[in-house]
Amino acid sequence: MTIYPDYALAPERWLAPALRGPVLRQMDSGGFARRDDWAPGEDQPIPAVEAQLLAPVLNNQPVHDAVSAELREIVTHCEAGEEITEADITRLFTSRGADFSYIAQRANTLRQKVNKDEVTYVVNRNINYTNVCYFKCQFCAFSKGKMSENLRGRPYDISAEEIARRCEEAWKRGATEVCMQGGIHPDYTGQTYLDILHTVRHATPEMHIHAFSPLEVWQGAATLGLDVKEYLQQLRAAGLNTLPGTAAEILHDEVRQRLCPDKLNTSEWLQVMEAAHEVGFKTTATIMYGHIDQPRHWASHLMSIRNLQQKTGGFTEFVPLPFVHMEAPMYLKGNARKGPSFREAILMHAVARLVFHGLIDNIQASWVKMGSAGVRACLKAGANDLGGTLMNESITRAAGSRHGQEWSPLVMEAEIRTAGRVPRMRTTLYKEVPVERSEAAFVATELIQVENTDASKRQRSKKLNKLLAQPVRLVSGKL
Repeated sequence: MTIYPDYALAPERWLAPALRGPVLRQMDSGGFARRDDWAPGEDQPIPAVEAQLLAPVLNNQPVHDAVSAELREIVTHCEAGEEITEADITRLFTSRGADFSYIAQRANTLRQKVNKDEVTYVVNRNINYTNVCYFKCQFCAFSKGKMSENLRGRPYDISAEEIARRCEEAWKRGATEVCMQGGIHPDYTGQTYLDILHTVRHATPEMHIHAFSPLEVWQGAATLGLDVKEYLQQLRAAGLNTLPGTAAEILHDEVRQRLCPDKLNTSEWLQVMEAAHEVGFKTTATIMYGHIDQPRHWASHLMSIRNLQQKTGGFTEFVPLPFVHMEAPMYLKGNARKGPSFREAILMHAVARLVFHGLIDNIQASWVKMGSAGVRACLKAGANDLGGTLMNESITRAAGSRHGQEWSPLVMEAEIRTAGRVPRMRTTLYKEVPVERSEAAFVATELIQVENTDASKRQRSKKLNKLLAQPVRLVSGKL
């Protein structure tokens, strides 16, 4: 039997408990049946239906005339940098058929106008210092508590020495950035994050430190009895360069109350980001979508980011992160969809390009989640950046992604050229990379196996004893 979208979107009211999970697995964000089996993190080609709709975009051909006048008008407002409404953004996200093709094509045209044919990426290393976390986000397959050892890996908490070793190895392999985030360990305080900065600065003085989600900043400030802005000033003085805009998930409290009820609410996340921008930090902005959310929630999220960017100008890029479902607790319990459909994933990049035109120039496609075929489609629908090479991506792989833990510069640039574009290695802030960094990145040796030490009853110190490691420095432009 069929079920209409309005009923599918209200399963608690209309569906027996045993049917809710099966219906969620078969539906998209609009309550319609999914038209393909594609899911983020899986190694699959572009679905045939979407490939047909994207053919004009991928082949640089005009979309036929069956595009609604209403949609054309909204896109025109975006292209002119004019004000738009949340309802306008919702309309963009619900586009199908020729409207979908038109949005992707117009986003691609804007991308070419702003970014030309360059596709950028940064050589970086991810360091997730612990997967122990006392927050109970329903989507997270990475964090570990007492009841989650049946998921991938045991609880761990690495030492300052291991953090320093990974930073030193990353620097030798040409990295310009280390990206650091972790679970919220019950013992971690604001001093923990200051100690991590001390360790990285000592081990690799010239490394750009991109670290600490708004949740970590909020929690760190609270444990030290400081307001957020004062704590951010301490982090900056200790060597923090930029902040990732993670822990955003969906900036709509209707979703957050179910998805991450004990986490920051929408207002608090935005407060941390605004304070960071006022202190002088540049940050990224993210969205994690495709679980229990709907297009109106995505529209609210993008409008919140847009409004803050108009006020502060502090966001350097927007990073769509499609929900990877395979090992996510809420999916395994039958309480979430299997990530966005391919159409929805492409729309997220394309709509972001339109909505943020003139405000945020860089739209990133996540190769870890989208894979090679997905990335190539995103690059034709508004995206211009592929993020980092990563060296030890672990959060998405813990959720079940099959796309690997590192795309080396050789792989990254080959993928970009295959997409018909021009690769450019960048810094975190989209500047040119020193020649010696680029040279080191292209001759990097294999990574040493990481050592994730089992968590003990108390956290391990994150402040490096200076006698235990010597900093890596540049001497006459050489390592």
